[in-house]
Amino acid sequence: MRKAEVTRNTTETKIHLQLTIDGTGQQSIKTGVGFLDHMLELFVRHGRFDLTLVCDGDTEVDAHHTTEDVAIAIGRAFSESLGERRGIKRYGSMLLPMDEALVMTAIDISGRGMAVVKLAIPSEKIGQQFDTELVEEFFIAFARELGATIHLHQIAGKNSHHIVEACFKGFGRALGEAVAINQAAPDEIPSTKGTIQ
Repeated sequence: MRKAEVTRNTTETKIHLQLTIDGTGQQSIKTGVGFLDHMLELFVRHGRFDLTLVCDGDTEVDAHHTTEDVAIAIGRAFSESLGERRGIKRYGSMLLPMDEALVMTAIDISGRGMAVVKLAIPSEKIGQQFDTELVEEFFIAFARELGATIHLHQIAGKNSHHIVEACFKGFGRALGEAVAINQAAPDEIPSTKGTIQ
């Protein structure tokens, strides 16, 4: 089983999580930011990962530190679980509709961390706490920590909740594909360099 346990404590957030990549979509997520919890639940369910996560963050300030630090911790857990990346498919993509919204997600677990996020989210906030600019911050932090290239491109959509939901569902599906074991080459590192670092 590919799994990891991560604890990350700073003056802004205290995070503990357990991740199993080869799971069934089970989750217990408490970040203190309701909308972020909802998005992570969708991500886990659609990727079929198991995740238990608790974050005690400075949400009295805003949701920025919690969102970014949770992404760092989850990205780190994926990185630790995957080790030297042996046997993974490496690439994954998804074109995901959510009612009127349509978002394309693609990922390459390349060792190079970057995120290209092209979204036109109409509202500045969703719910009481979540600033929509934090969607990009989440994926930037996740990409850097995992060492992956992530593209999120909105093709259609005018409802902020639907657009962001399409991002997290699509990312779960794309990442699930990328971390799946390639049965044709289960012992190979999927790079002509012989390493993904």
